[in-house]
Amino acid sequence: MNTIQSNIANLPTRYGKFKIKAYKQGTQEHLAIMSQDFETLESPYVRIHSECLTGDTLGSLKCDCQNQLDLSLKFIAQNGGLVIYHRQEGRNIGLVNKVNAYALQDQGRNTIEANLELGFKEDERDYSIVGHIFRDLDIKKLKLITNNPEKMQYVDSLGVEIIERIPAITKSNKYNEGYLSTKKNKMGHLL
Repeated sequence: MNTIQSNIANLPTRYGKFKIKAYKQGTQEHLAIMSQDFETLESPYVRIHSECLTGDTLGSLKCDCQNQLDLSLKFIAQNGGLVIYHRQEGRNIGLVNKVNAYALQDQGRNTIEANLELGFKEDERDYSIVGHIFRDLDIKKLKLITNNPEKMQYVDSLGVEIIERIPAITKSNKYNEGYLSTKKNKMGHLL
């Protein structure tokens, strides 16, 4: 699939100053958010953050997405590296289906059961754009900020060396305890 990419631009934020570069693959657009010193780093810290409109933008308490994004942007601003904003909403089932999954969760299903009931796999994400971004930015080794073993396996499959895994652990609350339990017990997340 053809990938289109933008030039690099500056982005000052409340976390610090970053450089950004956008990538388009099919209809999905993704963002590389780099620390100012990114190009000088031999093994940058990297977070592959999957889009979550309800969490990242609206502050939903049903997940830990916004907290993980905040943690990662602060960490990258201070320590150098890259956040890939991977725009595949709701484990790539889309916003409408994610809201439908929320409705099923309101009736007692967990996130996996809801996705399966809607006719999807438990996780529909495609990480191929991440490989393209790594090649474009010449990343051969990194320190991966993740709890997700599938992301670690994907990075490893690219031949990119993971020097260290940094956990992205945030506080739970009464609304996301079941969600986090499902991630840990059913999806193998390292929480």
